[in-house]
Amino acid sequence: MYPLVEINGEKLRHNVRQIVSRCKEAGITTIFGVVKVLAGYQEAINDLICGGVTHIADSRIENLKNISTKLKKVLLRIPMESEVHDVVKYCDISLNSELETIKKLDYAARINRVMHEIILMFDLGDLREGLWHASDYLNFVTHIVELPNIRLVGIGSNLTCYGSVIPTNENLGILVRIKEDIERTFNMKLAYISGGNSSSLPLVYRKSIPKGINNIRIGEAFFLGRETAYGKYLEDCFQDVFILKAQIVELKRKPSFPVGERGFDAFGRVVQYEDKGMMDRAILAIGKQDVYPENIEPLDKRLKILGASSDHLIIDCTKTDYKVGDIISFRLNYGGLLQVMTSKYVNKVYLYNI
Repeated sequence: MYPLVEINGEKLRHNVRQIVSRCKEAGITTIFGVVKVLAGYQEAINDLICGGVTHIADSRIENLKNISTKLKKVLLRIPMESEVHDVVKYCDISLNSELETIKKLDYAARINRVMHEIILMFDLGDLREGLWHASDYLNFVTHIVELPNIRLVGIGSNLTCYGSVIPTNENLGILVRIKEDIERTFNMKLAYISGGNSSSLPLVYRKSIPKGINNIRIGEAFFLGRETAYGKYLEDCFQDVFILKAQIVELKRKPSFPVGERGFDAFGRVVQYEDKGMMDRAILAIGKQDVYPENIEPLDKRLKILGASSDHLIIDCTKTDYKVGDIISFRLNYGGLLQVMTSKYVNKVYLYNI
């Protein structure tokens, strides 16, 4: 049943193995497999486990509840105070930056008779989550180590997600110095020094990531075969693990420029159109409710996406021989993959061995 996304398990396992191997060569001893884009899809999560990740990480506690694995589960998004009981029940480690939330996690852990592990996040300049790296973090840590059911097991940082700041030896070096400061002050050993995500892979592949960074959180590189600092494809990985397929429901020759007085489109925008004369226009049964058109690219280079409404995708297929009922295949970017995997209207088809 279309639309659907095909997931090539063999290619996914290959990507995971290649990247995990590169990480280990660079001194990264633990790799968090970030599976939030999979929306809890167990078959693909199993590929990450087979490929060698050491932990399974997700931003949504709803997914972590249902994921089946013997590996430790990590909550990536800073916990909400309203979900602390679920956090300590369904994940082993959470990333944190707010002391009051950590205290509530401690209370929930005591009630549930567990010890909850946390990684304290630091902002190195990307301006998303974390303590500002120049703040009085030692005083912050003093309060954490006093909590009986919280164990500080690491520190980490997130780059290239909001402020587009690229990981470098300089900014990740700050994280290493913070680690040394905490370990020396509190006579403790931190297990995880988490140096970012898929945007840190250029440093990993060059084996130039600062010594002391021993953890990385990888998602997009596994799924799309690209690093996210510069958007370059990884030459030892596949870029077509996920392929979106949708069916043509109408194909007619029509003008390329709307006829009549124009106002807003269905999404409240004023759209500019280019007059290219008459063209063969195909309508596919997929729309913005499933995926935004800027997040997908036809595999057939002769095709051009013209636009979309909630339920329809419009494509210029002039000078092709497509007909109603034919299937069009697309490559996805990360945003598109996130959308189609989350949409209940897009079927998921897992291919075991190709």
